[in-house]
Formats: sequence, C-alpha cells, structure tokens
Amino acid sequence: MKGTTMLKAILHTRPARQLDTIFTSVDLQRLGNTVEVIWGKDEQMPEEAWTEAKKEASIFIGIPSYGVGDVEENAAPHLKAIMEVGGAHPRKESVDYQTCFRRSIRVLSCAPAFAKMVAEMALGHALAALRNIVDADRRMRRGEENWGWRGQADICTLYDATVGIIGYGNLARELRLLLAPFKCELHAYDPWLPDTHLQQQGIHPMGLEELLQTCDVTFVLAIPTQENRELLTYEKLEQIKPGAVLVLASRSHLVEFDALLELTNAGRFRATIDVYPEEPPPPDHPVRETENTILTCHMAGGIDPAFFDIGRMVADDVEAIVAGLPPIRMQVAQPELVARR
Repeated sequence: MKGTTMLKAILHTRPARQLDTIFTSVDLQRLGNTVEVIWGKDEQMPEEAWTEAKKEASIFIGIPSYGVGDVEENAAPHLKAIMEVGGAHPRKESVDYQTCFRRSIRVLSCAPAFAKMVAEMALGHALAALRNIVDADRRMRRGEENWGWRGQADICTLYDATVGIIGYGNLARELRLLLAPFKCELHAYDPWLPDTHLQQQGIHPMGLEELLQTCDVTFVLAIPTQENRELLTYEKLEQIKPGAVLVLASRSHLVEFDALLELTNAGRFRATIDVYPEEPPPPDHPVRETENTILTCHMAGGIDPAFFDIGRMVADDVEAIVAGLPPIRMQVAQPELVARR
C-alpha cells in the first residue's frame, strides 16, 4: 500500500481455534497483504501485551480468554471491528457491546461459516430417521432384517412432506435450499421475524403448537436466548404429531431434555439428536439407551470446510474494512438481539 499506512490487526485465534485450522496459506497471506498483523501466534497473548496492542490495532481477530477489555477511545482509539472465530457472538462479559455500538465498532461472528454444514447434517438426520436407515443397519448386522414390503411398513419419505422449522436464521436459510428438490410444504415458527418476511422466502408462518401438531418433520434450528430456554416443554413435545421426526440440530437449550427422552422412549415420536445439555454426556446418561432416536456427537458443523470458511470470511471482511466498505461475510451483532442473548 504505497503512500498509506497499513491498518493493524491483532490476530489472536486462541483459545477458540488454531491458526492452521481456519486459515489456508492463501488466506493467511491475503491477511498479511492487507493489514499489519500483531501477534499471529498459536498461543494466548499476555494480557499486558494485549492491552498495549489495542492502542494500535484497528481490528481484533479472535478474543482471548480474559476478554476484550476496555474499548473506550483512550484504550482502543483506532478500533473498527472485533471478529470472533469461535462460532457465536461473544458473551456480554467478554465484550463491552454498549461502547462498541456507541463507537460504531462492529462485533462480527463467524457463525454463518457453519450454516451449510449443519443444514446438511440436519437433512441427513431427517432422511435417516424417515427411511429407518440406522435401525435397518442394526437389524441387518444382527440377522433380524425383514425383506420385501414387510420391512418397509414404517418407512416414510421426505418428498411432499410437511416440514416445520423452529428458528428461521442462518441454518434454516441453508436448509431451505437443500429441501427444495423434495417439494416439501414448509412452515416456520420464529417470533423475531415478521410473517411477510417468511412468506417472501416461501415459508408459511405458523404458531408453535400448530406446527408441532401438523408437521411430519420438525427441525429445531433456533439460537439459544434468554427467552427460548426449554421452549419445547413436556407439554409442547406432547403436541408433536404421532410418528413424526424431531431433528434437534442447534442447541439442547431449547428442549426439556428429560421430557424428550421420556416421550421418544414411549414411542410418541422419533428424534435425532446432535447436541446435549452436557457434552459429552456421561457414559451412564439415559440418552445413550433411548429408543426411537438417532444420536451423533455434536458433529454437524465442526468439519474442515466450515473451519476454513472462517478464515476466508475473515480475510474477505478485513479487505472490505480496509477499503472503507462494510463487512458482508460475517454476521454483525445487532443491539436489539444482543440484549436478548
């Protein structure tokens, strides 16, 4: 950058990520060509050094375990953006959001990097449950399979199914694209979005209880908030259409988990679960013996293509910020939503 001073960025991906797990050599070089990198090591920066570096840096890439700290003008006079690389907007105790909003400092999350992978896994879970793939595999290995139409009696299809989505955000938007070939009738419950917005996406807005009573497959995709803890209580879960499939893909926070296990064990409906109240669940946790469920170990989003997309998003948005443009790849924290997290 001839004739100009490069902006400085603190590159501090620990403890959330290792550099080589989110940045390809190409994207790391792009970053180095765009800003003067401070730190850039796979270890945590001493807090005193972080405090000093903040006085020079315009961009923070990653957040140390002790948090961002003071972002007032005297502590971080050049700050334009804070980019988290873990997968969700930082907790309020890690970042002074009010000061960031007052100073027009963007707080950015890499969460969209995981959306495609989680949507793909959610679709796989739904298909596995509807077509009894996991149970068929187990029966085949035990020599207990049923050949011919007798073995297909309880199998369903996703084609033309009535599908419900709880929480229409990043994950749901990617899932909608994957569901298109199946010609499903799509419904969604999301109290944060106006009905007209959903309708423009080809989604029918629906109340929660009606959605549970109506849909053949329901995907739980909402982010956890103060308002939706155990949104799906025992009473709500009882409303699920008999024989339907519940795909728990975002966070167990949204479900009364013991009730979910009780009702699936009773054969009221089927469920696929990738997220748990405690991870990993203890070896003797009842979930490991629950009937009518497909279990995976929080593996939906965390695979290499998603991780490397984080690095691409960071490099893209750093280039935009340096060029005086708004970042468009990462998700910008909104004051109204941060207050509800």
